[in-house]
Amino acid sequence: MSDMMTAEIDAGRQENINRILEAAERLFLHYGYAKTTVADIAKDLGMSTANIYRFFTSKVEIHQALCNRMLAVSYEMARRNAALPLSASERLRRYTLDQYKMTTETMMDHEKVHEMVIVAIERDWHVIEKHIDRMNDVLADIIADGIRAGEFPEQDAKIASMCFGAATVTLCHPQMVAQCAAKPNRAQPEDLIEFAINALKTSSAI
Repeated sequence: MSDMMTAEIDAGRQENINRILEAAERLFLHYGYAKTTVADIAKDLGMSTANIYRFFTSKVEIHQALCNRMLAVSYEMARRNAALPLSASERLRRYTLDQYKMTTETMMDHEKVHEMVIVAIERDWHVIEKHIDRMNDVLADIIADGIRAGEFPEQDAKIASMCFGAATVTLCHPQMVAQCAAKPNRAQPEDLIEFAINALKTSSAI
C-alpha cells in the first residue's frame, strides 16, 4: 500500500472519529451522558451501531476521547498565553481569564455538563490529574520568567504554580463556576486573579 493511500485511509478514519465525537458531544449535552447510548449516536449519524464500534470499543471510550479533546484545547490555549511577549503578571491574568471564559462558554447546559464532569472525576481522575500537572507546568514557566525578570521575588516556581492554580480553581472547574455565579456575594474573577498575582509578588522563599 502506498504512503498516499495510507494517508487517505488515516484521514478518512479521523474524519469518522471526529463525526462520532461531535455527535456524541451534542447528544450528551442535550440528553445527558447516562441517557445517551451508542445506538443513539449511531442513529444521529445515520450509521449502524456496529460501525461505531469500529472506532470506539464503548461509550466510556467515546467519553474519554471527548474529555481529552476538551482538555487539549484548554492546554493549547494556556501554552499560547504563556508564549505572549508580555509581563509574567499579564500572562497569568490572560491565562486565567481565558480559562474562565472557556469554562463559562462550554456550560450551555449546566446540568448536562456537570454530569459529564462528575463522570470524568469519578471514573477518569487520572486523566484530569495529568491535565492539572501539565497546566501547573505552564504556570511554573510563566512564574519562573517573572522571577528572572525581577517581577516576582525568589521562590519555588513549581510550588508557586500549584498554589496559584489552587487559588484560582473556582474559575476553571465547571461545577464551582456555576455555584459561584449563582451567589453574588462571591469574589469576582478579576478580583480573585489580582489577589493571586499580588500574592506571588509578596511571597518569599516558597
